[in-house]
Amino acid sequence: MEKKVKSKEELLKEKDHLLEVYNSEHRKYKKPGLLTKKEKKALGIGKDQGKAVLKAARISSRKAKIVLDLIKNKPLEEAYAIVKFTPKAASELIFKLLKSAEANAVNNNGLNKDILYVADAFATQGPTMKRLRPRAQGRAFRINKRTSNITVVLKEKK
Repeated sequence: MEKKVKSKEELLKEKDHLLEVYNSEHRKYKKPGLLTKKEKKALGIGKDQGKAVLKAARISSRKAKIVLDLIKNKPLEEAYAIVKFTPKAASELIFKLLKSAEANAVNNNGLNKDILYVADAFATQGPTMKRLRPRAQGRAFRINKRTSNITVVLKEKK
């Protein structure tokens, strides 16, 4: 049940059908149809944005979401200012992530730096490291060291 690898020419011939699949919602999950990385590249999907992902960041997703909610739908320069002057542990990580997303947008996709804004920013739970803390009478309590996957997406203002 392996999917056949298609050439770029074959993908461009099927462009209308693939775009229809991508734009339609799955009947059960209400998400867009899945395309492979090669199909997305051939169709030019994702060329209108700059995206950066930080996986297994050593901070809980709850703490990161506080800062991410502050910068959603803000222009890039304003987002930099907000993150720089927010006294939270996640601010430094998110500042670097914004820089990376900006570089991806400008260098890889040729977007204009002056009209970029934070289109989407979210944090999901990453792998949790489980540690034990010795307690009285030979017992042990668990310590969960949580991590998160942080994503920032920049787009051009229309």
